[in-house]
Amino acid sequence: MNTFVSIIIASLFVSIIALSGVVLFLWKRLLSEKVTAYLVSFAAGVLLATAFFDLLPEASESGINITRVFLLTFFGIVCFFFLERFVLWFHHHDEPHGTKPSTVLILFGDALHNFIDGVAIAAAYLTNPSLGLSTTLAIATHEVPGEIADISILIAGGMKKSRALFFNFLSSLAALMGAGLGFFFLKNLEGLLPLALAFTAGMFIYIACADLIPDLHKEFKRQKNWAQSLPFILGILSTWTIVKLLE
Repeated sequence: MNTFVSIIIASLFVSIIALSGVVLFLWKRLLSEKVTAYLVSFAAGVLLATAFFDLLPEASESGINITRVFLLTFFGIVCFFFLERFVLWFHHHDEPHGTKPSTVLILFGDALHNFIDGVAIAAAYLTNPSLGLSTTLAIATHEVPGEIADISILIAGGMKKSRALFFNFLSSLAALMGAGLGFFFLKNLEGLLPLALAFTAGMFIYIACADLIPDLHKEFKRQKNWAQSLPFILGILSTWTIVKLLE
């Protein structure tokens, strides 16, 4: 299959999977709080495994200086720290005035995040199809709980469910823009590919360690539920298996 078509399909898949999870959560209530916690646990395992078993090895084997790989990974972590701080600062800035969190800011932050996801998918597929598949899986698994959180904030901000779904889906399509631009620019600048992979690894590590895992620890303190660790291990093992089978 043409690489560009694969990249576009993967980006659409991520958007549709995220939207499907949100729809189930809103209308059929199939994603209870307990089920969502298991999904978050699985996503954390997949993200970490993809970063350390797939993205970083691929970037380091490309022939570029290993120090540059580590620096770009670090840069990815720092960038997402400040992106999250940017969103949280506006969110808390609104609270003292008694107003609701900025829904526009949530949509902007989500669109930017999805755009970067699209670039990551393009970089992975341009490197090799197996890396593209594992990266798409990693992004898809963390998108569902992330989009559920975003849609909850939009509704709390006064949006109707249908309107919140519509704008949330529009922001998810930013992944297509990122994938398209990533394909054309990264393809012509092959030296950027390993750097993009290292940056993506940093992004995955930050999301897993700063967002997902702390939520799991909070849930564990409340329920003392060791079963929550099983999806985390399953996420790691399934990603490792996919990487090895598709090498």
